[in-house]
Amino acid sequence: MQVTETLSEGLKRELKVVIPATELAAKLETYLDELKSKVRINGFRPGKVPAAHLKRMYGRQAMAEILSNTIQETSQKAIEERNERPALQPEIDLPDNEAEAILEGNADLAYKMSYDLLPQFDIIDFSGIEIERPVVEISEEGVMEQVSSIAESNRPFESKGEGAVAENGDRVTMSYLGKLDGVPFDGGADENGQLVLGSGQFIPGFEEGVLGMKQGEEKVISVTFPEDYPAAQLAGKEVTFDIVLKDVAAPGEAKIDEDFAKSLGLESLDSLKGIIRGQIESQFGAMTRQRVKRQLLDKMDESYSFELPSKLLETEFQNIWNQVEADMKRNGKTFEEEGTTEEAAKADYRKIAERRVRLGLVLSEIGEKNKIEVTDEEVQRALYDRVRQFPGQERQVFEFYKSNPQALASLRAPIYEEKVVDFILSLAKVTDKTVTKEELEKLVAEDEDEAASN
Repeated sequence: MQVTETLSEGLKRELKVVIPATELAAKLETYLDELKSKVRINGFRPGKVPAAHLKRMYGRQAMAEILSNTIQETSQKAIEERNERPALQPEIDLPDNEAEAILEGNADLAYKMSYDLLPQFDIIDFSGIEIERPVVEISEEGVMEQVSSIAESNRPFESKGEGAVAENGDRVTMSYLGKLDGVPFDGGADENGQLVLGSGQFIPGFEEGVLGMKQGEEKVISVTFPEDYPAAQLAGKEVTFDIVLKDVAAPGEAKIDEDFAKSLGLESLDSLKGIIRGQIESQFGAMTRQRVKRQLLDKMDESYSFELPSKLLETEFQNIWNQVEADMKRNGKTFEEEGTTEEAAKADYRKIAERRVRLGLVLSEIGEKNKIEVTDEEVQRALYDRVRQFPGQERQVFEFYKSNPQALASLRAPIYEEKVVDFILSLAKVTDKTVTKEELEKLVAEDEDEAASN
């Protein structure tokens, strides 16, 4: 094997690799010799088929396989001998006009391989990174506010009896049928729908049409769907609903006591409060984590500046841009309506791609140098969490991930990133700062807005 470097510019490399025809011929002879004992051909005893006959029958097929294996082996060996780390799988260029001669064994195998190197950079001292971690203290009042909300949603209702008039706060049970231009539409019907008047659960105008109706009364009301209604065929359209009011129930007292907790299947009111506190802590903990991670990634992004592998960058940008175009098409939007142009949008999203690739390379290098690994058990837990998101399709989803290495890798990648982030935070200077719920929500919202714009 002869390897010649034909391009070395920045991270770009191009090599020419030549494998003599004599070496290929030797591999073909070995291949056919092994094949001789395996094939069964009429007119010949097992193992006695002449090599020339085997070559006529299987030569081209065998050589094609040999070429494929040889290119894979030699390209990998060439990179290993140069002690280089490609960012992506090298691209192989085998001239079409030479392929026939190579297959016939009349020419050397000569191909070009091009690739980008992974950039080299020094890892910064993490102890110099300062992070402010916003922490919300969970008050008893905050817990009770959530408990009260649960009690309100579980408030008892008692039927007001025959002829009762529906008033604000009452829970009505009704059948209704929605029609657009006199034709029933999907999702617009229910035989025993329930609605607490004043809750704002239905589209504007519906509750107002039900208010004042009596139990047993039938009525047709007209309402208009909002312009931004998710179902495009109904957005902004005026429709009618045929309503039959079946029952009117008045709200009872929403008591918060031991009996209320037990009605929810819990041992005591303290148990309920403990569960609520845990849920609030989890919610705020996730927001705090999001804020801390954003700060860390911003500081890491500011600390590194190096050339990025062009093909890796282009792949990331294209993935982002494909998603942008799909979203624009699905929502029927144009760049002009978004107050920009396609060129300006591409420039903005390319910056996002650059940040993602840079941070991905940095975190990967930190993880590799510090021997951070994701265990099979961690991937398995992530897989089960993913499967649970598709009730009724668990087996199909499980089999998809198990039979698709790339999909399984998509579960491993975020776990790896979080472990690297945790490692860096363990060495950085992290200071807690007590904030209110509103302040934390504002910080997270600002981070999300900034993430969307850069």
